[in-house]
Amino acid sequence: MATTKSQSTAGKKAAAAKTTSKTTAKKTPAKKDAAKDLSDLFEDSLKDIYWAEKALTKALPKMMKNATDEKLKAAIEKHLEETQTHVSRLEESFQMMGKKAQAKKCDAMQGILDEGDSIIEETEPGSVRDAGIIAASQKVEHYEIATYGTLAAFAKILEENDVLKNLLATLEEEKKCDELLTSLADVNLNSKAK
Repeated sequence: MATTKSQSTAGKKAAAAKTTSKTTAKKTPAKKDAAKDLSDLFEDSLKDIYWAEKALTKALPKMMKNATDEKLKAAIEKHLEETQTHVSRLEESFQMMGKKAQAKKCDAMQGILDEGDSIIEETEPGSVRDAGIIAASQKVEHYEIATYGTLAAFAKILEENDVLKNLLATLEEEKKCDELLTSLADVNLNSKAK
């Protein structure tokens, strides 16, 4: 009987906590320049990923310099070239929309890149650092895959068909890079780091 009473008390406390969190949460007011429709959100998100891709062109050489595995270095070098193409595609996409290519700081990518720097600083050169570089790189890829997938869905709804083609081409390259990183980690690097 005591168990049932304890469970009942715990259930009531959990319900009370849920109710409290619902009543204390506040609605966030929109900024003055907030997106008013999907087109605005789409453009704002393009600015965000444009910043992210440009930042990545600066971060990848550092990752490559700190990697020791030759296959990993080659994969990073290849992705640097692809990332430069991604930047160009985004510039072309802005132009197709009749907009100036503008970058807006991407807090998410900044956080992921900062974490990547920390991983490099907190690991010894060699297989452990290589495993850390792959982990950090895959976080970047997963963020980009999510972003380009969302942008492609927006472009489709907005009937930005030429922009959609660019976004889908980049999305495929991001997925292939993620698969390559996974195979490098699975085949050799994670075992060496053990």
